[in-house]
Amino acid sequence: MNRCCIILLASIIGVILAGKGVVGYGDEESRPPSAVITILHTCDFHGRHMPFVVGPGNATSQTGNPNQPENRFEHEGEIGGFAALAAAVNKIRRERGEQNVLLLHAGDTFSDDLLGNLTQGEAIIRLMNAVGYDYMALGNHDFDYGVKQTRHLQQLATFPMRAANVNDQETGGPIFGEPFKVFMVGEVKVGVLTIGYHNTDQTTAAKNIRGLQFMDGIEVAGRYVPQLQSQTDVVVVLSHQGTAVDELLAKKVRGIDLIVGGHSHDRLHPARKVNGTTIVQAMSDTAALGEVRIKITNGQIEKIEDELHMLWTDDFSDEAVARQIDAMRKPHRKQLEQIIGTAAAPIARQYKQDSPFDVLVAKLLQQHAGTDLALLPGVGYGITLQPGAVRREALYALLPHPVKVASLTLTGKQIRNTLEQSVENLTAKDPRQRVGGLIQSSGLTWTVNLDSPKGAKIKDVKIGGVALDDAKQYTVATHSGMLQGIHRYEELKQDAAKHGSGKKVIEIVEDYFRSSNMVSPP
Repeated sequence: MNRCCIILLASIIGVILAGKGVVGYGDEESRPPSAVITILHTCDFHGRHMPFVVGPGNATSQTGNPNQPENRFEHEGEIGGFAALAAAVNKIRRERGEQNVLLLHAGDTFSDDLLGNLTQGEAIIRLMNAVGYDYMALGNHDFDYGVKQTRHLQQLATFPMRAANVNDQETGGPIFGEPFKVFMVGEVKVGVLTIGYHNTDQTTAAKNIRGLQFMDGIEVAGRYVPQLQSQTDVVVVLSHQGTAVDELLAKKVRGIDLIVGGHSHDRLHPARKVNGTTIVQAMSDTAALGEVRIKITNGQIEKIEDELHMLWTDDFSDEAVARQIDAMRKPHRKQLEQIIGTAAAPIARQYKQDSPFDVLVAKLLQQHAGTDLALLPGVGYGITLQPGAVRREALYALLPHPVKVASLTLTGKQIRNTLEQSVENLTAKDPRQRVGGLIQSSGLTWTVNLDSPKGAKIKDVKIGGVALDDAKQYTVATHSGMLQGIHRYEELKQDAAKHGSGKKVIEIVEDYFRSSNMVSPP
């Protein structure tokens, strides 16, 4: 075969390969040129669209935990909100070149807020459209208004919302379509795989997720990551699994360059490095914007750098988005901003320890129902109530769901088992088995030894100051969500129709704030 024929044959083969989408990355000339791309990321808005006041201690449900000092805010001030977020995003786009920037969100987006409830999530989606998001992973709270409404919000969004490990049982495939998306960021191919929260069915009402199946995200990533490796220059997993599970993912699935995390509200800066994978997360509640810069040289990742921009309102403000927020709030302003009481001191929510706000709520439910004790789930969202006037939307950010008061009877043994389950939820060796925060209570004291074996971690349980009797029956106040067995509290699983009082928890708490001169944390 002469030289001309060889050249012609090579050309034909090249055309055929190109037609199949195969890129010859082994050829130095076909590799992407040297470039720096920027991936911006947020997570866990929980409907937060307005700035809020923070201090060095408690501010959100995750920032006052003494075991997480890196999550604290550096100083007092006003932080967050979409006007600040938009300003920070636009500034970086101008500096880096908009074509070189990808904006991602890792889930728990549009609920857990009064404006979110009043607009069924539309408010946050419209604000995300205004900021120009490119992709979003579906978190467990992104089904709070039901699958039908989540589908409607996807139709409103100008960006895809996906979760590769959440299957639609009607179609047999991942919810809303493709499990991943490949973006051209500058001249670099970036593949992003979305992973939702595998325990969503243990954190929400069954009616909200009817028709969906939640699978292990690590197993699903193991199937899709090799596909992304063959198609892209950079492989990203956009994950709503929490940092501990993301670290396990990095250990078990090779080939992931970057994990952009959510769910655990962690301030991961500097980034974690696990098994060659970089892991980042940007707190919650619009308080921070994460930035990752990836330098590509000759088609290979040379360097990954990360930065965390705290969105202090003194530093960032976008007037156009501020006007949009004002217009969205205007029809609901009376409900949102009505003053319902006064806080004498900060009343914080904590997630993995006694929570002042939730202990207060448990006390009110115990008094309302006239029971021996009250039990409530540990909840991981919400903003501290600051001293002074308390507006309705601030209270609803802590109690956004329409759960109703319930009362039932449990044996001492069932109560002990429930406490043991709470500790197991926090400390399970496999992080995929962890769900929810520490159970909250009133009328009950107990001691935990985390180093003891399973089944023997709970000691000194007392109800009304008297040692718990395993054989005795006790009356318990709780709410309708707990009756569904959320967070694996199987002992509390009951028929809500038989045990509910019909009054919403938020109504009881709001009545208390209205009738009290000053409300103090217990």
